Amino acid sequence: MLGLLVASLALALAFFALLDGWYLVRVPCAVLRARLLQPRVRDLLAEQQYAGRVLPSDLDLLLHMNNARYLREADVARAAHLTRCGVLGALRDLGAHTVLAASCARYRRSLRLFEPFEVRTRLLGWDDRAFYLEARFVSLRDNFLCALLRFRQHVLGTSPDRVVLHLCKRRVEPPEVPEDLKHWIAYNDTSSQLLRAESGLSDSRKDQ
Repeated sequence: MLGLLVASLALALAFFALLDGWYLVRVPCAVLRARLLQPRVRDLLAEQQYAGRVLPSDLDLLLHMNNARYLREADVARAAHLTRCGVLGALRDLGAHTVLAASCARYRRSLRLFEPFEVRTRLLGWDDRAFYLEARFVSLRDNFLCALLRFRQHVLGTSPDRVVLHLCKRRVEPPEVPEDLKHWIAYNDTSSQLLRAESGLSDSRKDQ
Protein backbone atom coordinates (compact mmCIF):
# COMPACT_ATOMS: atom_id res chain seq x y z
CA MET A 1 0.00 0.00 0.00
CA LEU A 2 2.80 2.38 0.93
CA GLY A 3 4.62 1.47 -2.27
CA LEU A 4 1.55 2.31 -4.33
CA LEU A 5 1.22 5.69 -2.57
CA VAL A 6 4.88 6.51 -3.19
CA ALA A 7 4.57 5.50 -6.84
CA SER A 8 1.45 7.66 -7.26
CA LEU A 9 3.17 10.67 -5.68
CA ALA A 10 6.22 10.15 -7.88
CA LEU A 11 4.02 9.92 -10.98
CA ALA A 12 2.18 13.12 -10.00
CA LEU A 13 5.47 14.89 -9.33
CA ALA A 14 6.86 13.80 -12.70
CA PHE A 15 3.66 14.91 -14.44
CA PHE A 16 3.87 18.46 -13.07
CA ALA A 17 7.68 18.70 -13.21
CA LEU A 18 8.19 17.39 -16.77
CA LEU A 19 4.93 18.52 -18.39
CA ASP A 20 2.81 21.66 -18.27
CA GLY A 21 0.55 19.81 -15.88
CA TRP A 22 -1.98 22.47 -14.87
CA TYR A 23 -2.57 23.43 -18.50
CA LEU A 24 -3.09 19.79 -19.50
CA VAL A 25 -5.64 19.44 -16.69
CA ARG A 26 -7.45 22.77 -17.03
CA VAL A 27 -8.22 22.76 -20.76
CA PRO A 28 -9.95 19.33 -20.78
CA CYS A 29 -11.80 20.26 -17.58
CA ALA A 30 -13.00 23.52 -19.16
CA VAL A 31 -14.18 21.64 -22.25
CA LEU A 32 -16.00 18.98 -20.19
CA ARG A 33 -17.62 21.62 -17.99
CA ALA A 34 -18.78 23.57 -21.04
CA ARG A 35 -20.12 20.42 -22.70
CA LEU A 36 -21.80 18.77 -19.72
CA LEU A 37 -22.68 21.46 -17.18
CA GLN A 38 -23.30 24.65 -19.14
CA PRO A 39 -26.10 25.42 -21.61
CA ARG A 40 -25.40 25.46 -25.33
CA VAL A 41 -24.94 28.93 -26.83
CA ARG A 42 -26.81 29.07 -30.16
CA ASP A 43 -25.62 32.51 -31.21
CA LEU A 44 -22.16 32.11 -32.76
CA LEU A 45 -21.37 35.79 -32.20
CA ALA A 46 -22.52 35.94 -28.58
CA GLU A 47 -19.97 36.94 -25.95
CA GLN A 48 -19.20 34.35 -23.27
CA GLN A 49 -17.64 34.93 -19.85
CA TYR A 50 -15.01 32.83 -18.10
CA ALA A 51 -14.16 33.82 -14.52
CA GLY A 52 -10.65 33.85 -13.09
CA ARG A 53 -8.53 35.19 -10.26
CA VAL A 54 -4.84 36.12 -10.14
CA LEU A 55 -2.95 33.50 -8.12
CA PRO A 56 0.60 33.66 -6.72
CA SER A 57 1.78 31.30 -9.48
CA ASP A 58 0.61 33.88 -12.05
CA LEU A 59 2.87 36.67 -10.81
CA ASP A 60 6.04 38.06 -12.34
CA LEU A 61 8.84 39.93 -10.56
CA LEU A 62 6.74 43.10 -10.48
CA LEU A 63 4.00 41.21 -8.60
CA HIS A 64 1.32 41.43 -11.28
CA MET A 65 0.02 38.78 -13.68
CA ASN A 66 2.74 38.07 -16.22
CA ASN A 67 2.06 38.46 -19.93
CA ALA A 68 2.23 34.73 -20.68
CA ARG A 69 -0.62 34.03 -18.25
CA TYR A 70 -3.00 36.18 -20.27
CA LEU A 71 -2.44 33.92 -23.27
CA ARG A 72 -2.95 30.82 -21.14
CA GLU A 73 -6.16 32.08 -19.54
CA ALA A 74 -7.42 33.11 -22.98
CA ASP A 75 -6.61 29.60 -24.24
CA VAL A 76 -8.77 28.00 -21.56
CA ALA A 77 -11.61 30.49 -22.09
CA ARG A 78 -11.43 30.03 -25.87
CA ALA A 79 -11.66 26.24 -25.56
CA ALA A 80 -14.77 26.62 -23.40
CA HIS A 81 -16.22 29.19 -25.79
CA LEU A 82 -15.76 27.05 -28.91
CA THR A 83 -17.26 24.08 -27.07
CA ARG A 84 -20.40 25.90 -25.90
CA CYS A 85 -21.17 27.45 -29.29
CA GLY A 86 -20.67 24.07 -30.99
CA VAL A 87 -17.63 24.81 -33.14
CA LEU A 88 -15.46 22.07 -31.62
CA GLY A 89 -18.27 19.54 -32.02
CA ALA A 90 -18.82 20.55 -35.63
CA LEU A 91 -15.10 20.19 -36.35
CA ARG A 92 -15.17 16.70 -34.83
CA ASP A 93 -18.20 15.75 -36.93
CA LEU A 94 -16.44 16.98 -40.09
CA GLY A 95 -13.19 15.16 -39.28
CA ALA A 96 -11.32 18.46 -38.97
CA HIS A 97 -9.51 20.41 -36.30
CA THR A 98 -8.27 23.89 -35.53
CA VAL A 99 -4.89 25.38 -34.59
CA LEU A 100 -3.87 28.79 -33.35
CA ALA A 101 -2.02 30.53 -36.19
CA ALA A 102 -1.55 34.05 -34.81
CA SER A 103 -2.29 36.18 -31.78
CA CYS A 104 -1.72 39.71 -30.57
CA ALA A 105 -2.18 41.36 -27.20
CA ARG A 106 -2.61 44.88 -25.90
CA TYR A 107 -2.02 45.37 -22.18
CA ARG A 108 -3.72 48.41 -20.63
CA ARG A 109 -3.52 47.88 -16.86
CA SER A 110 -1.99 45.24 -14.60
CA LEU A 111 -4.02 42.58 -12.85
CA ARG A 112 -2.80 42.29 -9.26
CA LEU A 113 -2.59 39.38 -6.79
CA PHE A 114 -6.00 37.83 -6.00
CA GLU A 115 -7.78 40.32 -8.28
CA PRO A 116 -10.92 38.73 -9.79
CA PHE A 117 -11.42 39.08 -13.53
CA GLU A 118 -13.44 37.79 -16.44
CA VAL A 119 -12.23 36.68 -19.84
CA ARG A 120 -14.97 37.79 -22.23
CA THR A 121 -14.57 35.88 -25.48
CA ARG A 122 -16.44 36.42 -28.73
CA LEU A 123 -16.18 35.38 -32.36
CA LEU A 124 -15.55 38.41 -34.55
CA GLY A 125 -15.82 36.72 -37.94
CA TRP A 126 -14.23 34.27 -40.35
CA ASP A 127 -12.81 33.97 -43.85
CA ASP A 128 -12.01 31.04 -46.12
CA ARG A 129 -9.32 29.67 -43.76
CA ALA A 130 -9.74 30.94 -40.21
CA PHE A 131 -11.97 32.10 -37.40
CA TYR A 132 -11.08 35.38 -35.69
CA LEU A 133 -11.74 35.69 -31.98
CA GLU A 134 -11.30 38.31 -29.29
CA ALA A 135 -10.66 37.94 -25.57
CA ARG A 136 -11.19 40.86 -23.19
CA PHE A 137 -9.71 40.70 -19.70
CA VAL A 138 -12.02 42.76 -17.50
CA SER A 139 -11.31 43.44 -13.82
CA LEU A 140 -14.34 42.63 -11.68
CA ARG A 141 -13.26 45.28 -9.17
CA ASP A 142 -14.17 48.20 -11.43
CA ASN A 143 -15.09 46.67 -14.82
CA PHE A 144 -11.94 48.12 -16.40
CA LEU A 145 -10.67 46.51 -19.63
CA CYS A 146 -7.15 45.47 -18.60
CA ALA A 147 -6.08 43.61 -21.75
CA LEU A 148 -7.37 42.96 -25.24
CA LEU A 149 -6.26 39.88 -27.19
CA ARG A 150 -7.04 38.82 -30.76
CA PHE A 151 -6.62 35.33 -32.27
CA ARG A 152 -6.49 33.81 -35.74
CA GLN A 153 -7.73 30.23 -35.39
CA HIS A 154 -6.98 28.28 -38.56
CA VAL A 155 -9.27 25.43 -39.59
CA LEU A 156 -7.60 22.32 -41.04
CA GLY A 157 -9.47 19.57 -42.86
CA THR A 158 -12.46 21.72 -43.81
CA SER A 159 -13.36 25.42 -44.00
CA PRO A 160 -14.98 27.87 -41.56
CA ASP A 161 -17.91 28.23 -43.98
CA ARG A 162 -18.57 24.49 -43.81
CA VAL A 163 -18.34 24.54 -40.01
CA VAL A 164 -20.90 27.36 -39.82
CA LEU A 165 -23.11 25.59 -42.38
CA HIS A 166 -22.97 22.42 -40.28
CA LEU A 167 -24.01 24.37 -37.18
CA CYS A 168 -26.67 26.64 -38.66
CA LYS A 169 -27.99 24.27 -41.36
CA ARG A 170 -27.82 27.14 -43.83
CA ARG A 171 -25.18 29.34 -45.40
CA VAL A 172 -24.32 32.36 -43.25
CA GLU A 173 -22.29 35.29 -44.49
CA PRO A 174 -19.47 36.31 -42.13
CA PRO A 175 -20.03 39.62 -40.33
CA GLU A 176 -18.05 42.74 -41.12
CA VAL A 177 -14.97 42.69 -38.88
CA PRO A 178 -13.67 45.79 -37.05
CA GLU A 179 -11.33 48.07 -38.95
CA ASP A 180 -8.35 47.40 -36.68
CA LEU A 181 -8.81 43.66 -37.20
CA LYS A 182 -8.71 44.16 -40.97
CA HIS A 183 -5.29 45.81 -40.57
CA TRP A 184 -4.06 42.92 -38.42
CA ILE A 185 -5.28 40.36 -40.96
CA ALA A 186 -3.49 42.29 -43.71
CA TYR A 187 -0.32 42.35 -41.60
CA ASN A 188 -0.47 38.58 -41.10
CA ASP A 189 -0.98 37.97 -44.83
CA THR A 190 1.97 40.24 -45.70
CA SER A 191 4.11 38.56 -43.06
CA SER A 192 3.23 35.11 -44.47
CA GLN A 193 4.25 36.19 -47.98
CA LEU A 194 7.58 37.56 -46.72
CA LEU A 195 8.33 34.43 -44.70
CA ARG A 196 7.46 32.14 -47.61
CA ALA A 197 9.75 34.14 -49.89
CA GLU A 198 12.50 34.03 -47.27
CA SER A 199 12.12 30.25 -47.02
CA GLY A 200 12.01 29.76 -50.79
CA LEU A 201 8.44 28.48 -50.72
CA SER A 202 5.91 29.11 -53.48
CA ASP A 203 2.65 30.94 -52.85
CA SER A 204 0.83 27.64 -53.40
CA ARG A 205 2.24 26.32 -50.12
CA LYS A 206 0.27 28.11 -47.47
CA ASP A 207 1.19 28.61 -43.85
CA GLN A 208 -0.89 26.72 -41.36
